[in-house]
Amino acid sequence: MLRTGALHAVSITVGAAVVVPIVFGILGGFKDNGQLFANPFGLPDPWVPGNYLDAVSSTAFWMQATNSVVVAIASTVLVVLVGAMAAYIFARYAFPGREVVFMVFAIGLMFPFAVAILPLFVLLREMNLLDNPLGVILPQAAFGLPITIVILRSFFRSIPAEVEESAVLDGCGPFRFFWRILLPMSRPALGTVSVLAVVGSWNNFLLPLIVFNDSRWWTLPLGVQQFQSQYSADTARILAYVTLAMLPSLVCYAFAERQLIGGLTSGIGKD
Repeated sequence: MLRTGALHAVSITVGAAVVVPIVFGILGGFKDNGQLFANPFGLPDPWVPGNYLDAVSSTAFWMQATNSVVVAIASTVLVVLVGAMAAYIFARYAFPGREVVFMVFAIGLMFPFAVAILPLFVLLREMNLLDNPLGVILPQAAFGLPITIVILRSFFRSIPAEVEESAVLDGCGPFRFFWRILLPMSRPALGTVSVLAVVGSWNNFLLPLIVFNDSRWWTLPLGVQQFQSQYSADTARILAYVTLAMLPSLVCYAFAERQLIGGLTSGIGKD
């Protein structure tokens, strides 16, 4: 009983730490600065929708949102496609050094992105990928491969070998088995890595910062920084802009929560 109560208390505390700032930002965007400083945690009185209307009527906001969507979709498709093929090899084929190579990918989970910024910037400059969406898409996909491969490999190994044997007896080759049978059976895991890739790309700030100098290519995190600098004295307007910028990732998590948890837990103990 005591343990259950402690777990509930911890869960409520963590939930409040996540929810309170989000609610504060949403409600703060409906206030003016006077209300925000006089009653920061109360309901707006009166409600001021102008902060949100100004943001959604901005051409820059929609241009940055479009850039974020394009980069996120391209990065996700690339990392899931390449990660699924690599995970299939690691899961279903035995070859000398397999575990060593897989361990190299797993070690990538502990490699901080910030450490690679300088050599990555030099490499992208030499490849003429600065101010080019590929300069963000390709590194994001590369840094997303470790977690993608780890999750998908575990799930692929949980699928019984009898399924593949039956497919082979029916004349199904490895490539066809991968596309026609394995991937459709792995939708929960594929959904999990897709959500992680989309949200990671959407919230990425450091990589677009070093790649994009031209404001036409800015993503929303860069737009938030520029907006905050431009309206540093208008906190309510900034809160509205930040809320709109984070809304897509919140919606993505909300709709994919069950599949995300299912994909992360499936295959546990099957390695």
